[in-house]
Amino acid sequence: MGVTGQPRGGDLLAASQRFEKQPGFLSRLLAPGFHKLIDRMDAGLEKGSVLGRLPDGSTRLIGGRGPGFEAEVAIHNWRALMRVATGGSVGWYQAWEAGEWSSPDPVPLFAVFMQNAETLGDAARAKRGWKRALRAAHDRQRNTRAGAAKNIAAHYDLGNDFYATWLGETMTYSSALFDDGNPQQTLNMAQREKIGAIIDRMEISQGDSVLEIGCGWGTLACAAADRGANVDAISLSDEQLAWARRQGCGNARFLKQDYRDTHGQYDAIASVEMVEALGREYWPTFMDCVARNLKPGGRAAIQFISMKDALFDAYAASADFIQAYVFPGGLLIRASEFRRLAEACGLQWRDEERFGLHYAETLRLWREKFDRVAADGLLPPGFDDRFKALWRYYLMYCEGGFRGGGIDVHQVTLVKEI
Repeated sequence: MGVTGQPRGGDLLAASQRFEKQPGFLSRLLAPGFHKLIDRMDAGLEKGSVLGRLPDGSTRLIGGRGPGFEAEVAIHNWRALMRVATGGSVGWYQAWEAGEWSSPDPVPLFAVFMQNAETLGDAARAKRGWKRALRAAHDRQRNTRAGAAKNIAAHYDLGNDFYATWLGETMTYSSALFDDGNPQQTLNMAQREKIGAIIDRMEISQGDSVLEIGCGWGTLACAAADRGANVDAISLSDEQLAWARRQGCGNARFLKQDYRDTHGQYDAIASVEMVEALGREYWPTFMDCVARNLKPGGRAAIQFISMKDALFDAYAASADFIQAYVFPGGLLIRASEFRRLAEACGLQWRDEERFGLHYAETLRLWREKFDRVAADGLLPPGFDDRFKALWRYYLMYCEGGFRGGGIDVHQVTLVKEI
């Protein structure tokens, strides 16, 4: 239990309450109309299929017209369809938590809907007033200076003991980079491959100065210091900084500092999956930070998660399950817009690489490890069953998103013009 007596992770669950609304008895009255919603979903599924078992005992196969993911779902209560029809992915999670639907494997279910997100349109997205309410709730979690510290603490200060049970020995909470030709490669090996790729992009030499924006538990900063760099690594998470400082990483300093307060001149900058936590209004501020702190000719290596351009506007107009329950204040990146901002700051966009399926594999391995330690009672005390179920759903939801292709992960090198 936390200091206040509430279960650990309670800050995330408490913050999510502003997104929760109950569909009430209308779901029973409107049950016949849900077949029309299913018809709309059927028309939008151009690839893959979903076999659905409905509360009235009937079975529907929707899609099946082209190759893709094959999923199964049992709808136990019509209310589940009311929730998804009005609240999109937030409502769909609430229905799952309430036991109103189940699936032998939700990952392909999430994947098939992401794979067909463009043709499905708003069939499974939040609607009208509910969409505005979700957006308003999300806006109250903006990453102002005070808001950023609160949002980071809610997620990353869940406890080092919690993350250490399932992230692996590298304590790296971002996509690994797998070698498809090496079936013996472990997750830890693939994480070190990713870290090596980021460091290689910076082209650092002995004595070079490096800034890491959003340093996590310090693994990348330590690796850069091992290559002879002098590293300033910043974070707003007390828990992560405490862990990083205990590692004894030579010429690496770990500082509690907002990126907006960073003023220096560095040969290289690294930032791995930090920008998704900022929110769109702060993307220009981030790019200004990189350009301001990078020496002329210096190189910044950035890893970020994107939402497909064609889906971004609808995604950004509301709030999804991840923003409501897992990453308060976050927003995935629109890669084309991010590139324009970089170039407007005098940063050349070079050597972009995308590897979304590597993230899907990373998430699968994290979830398998999480499931094992949870089943064996090895998670640290204080996390209740509701939180454990939320975390498992989050890992499955993200894996399905990457497998379905609507979200992707990128590495890019930004070079400051001389």
